[in-house]
Amino acid sequence: MDPLFEQVISYALLPTVALTGGGLLALFIRFGVQARSAILHFAAGVVFSVVAVEILPDVVRLHDPWLTTLGFGAGIGLMLLIRQLTEAPVETLSRPRMPTAPAGRFPLAFLLAIGVDIFIDGLLLGVGFAAGAKEGVLLAFALGVEVLSLGLATATSLTNDGVARSRIIRLLLGLSVLFFVSAVGGATLLHNLPEAGLDIVLSFGLAALLFLVTEELLVEAHEGPEKPWLTATFFAGFLLFLILGIVA
Repeated sequence: MDPLFEQVISYALLPTVALTGGGLLALFIRFGVQARSAILHFAAGVVFSVVAVEILPDVVRLHDPWLTTLGFGAGIGLMLLIRQLTEAPVETLSRPRMPTAPAGRFPLAFLLAIGVDIFIDGLLLGVGFAAGAKEGVLLAFALGVEVLSLGLATATSLTNDGVARSRIIRLLLGLSVLFFVSAVGGATLLHNLPEAGLDIVLSFGLAALLFLVTEELLVEAHEGPEKPWLTATFFAGFLLFLILGIVA
C-alpha cells in the first residue's frame, strides 16, 4: 500500500472516531439549555475559524474572482433553496403557531450544511497529507477537535428536534463515513484537481460553512437565555482552532 494512503487512513480515523464519539456522548448524557447553547456556540466558533484559517486563504491565493463568485453563489444558492423547500410554511393569523415545534421534524438544511462541512474537512485533511506528513498529522488533531464539537452539536440539536435516537446514530455513522471517504479522496483526486476546480469547490464550501454558522448553529444557540460566558465560548472555539492552525 502507498505510504500516503497508510497515513491518511490511519490519521483519518481520529476525527472519524471523535465525530461519532462526540455524538454518542450527547445522546446518552442529557445536556441542559445552557450546556447545549455552549456546545453550539463553541462549534460555531470552530467552524468559523476553519473558514478563516484554512479555506479563505486558499481562495484568496487562487485569485480568480469569477470562479470564486461562481462557487460561492452556487453554495449559498443551494443552501437557501434547501431552506426554502424544507422550511415549514408561515402560519396565518387564523391559525396561530404552536408554541413548540412538532416532535420528530427532520432539519434537512442543518444536516446538509453539517454534511458539507464534514466533506470539506475530509478533503482538507487529505490535501494536508498530500502536502506533507507533518502538516497532515497536525491537521488531523485540529480537525478532530472540530468534528468532536460538531458531533456534540449535531446530536444535541437532533435530540432537541425529537429525532429518534436510532436515526441519530445512523446519521452520525454516515457523517463519519463521509469524512473518511472525503479524506481519501482529498489525498488523491483533489490533490490533482486543476486550480479552477479547486477554487469552485473551496468557494462552495466557504458559503455552505458560513451558512451553517450564521443560520443554523448560532440561531439555535440563541434560542435559550443568553449570558456573556455563553457568547465567550464562540470565541474560545475560534481561538482554539486558530492556535492549532498556527501550529500546523
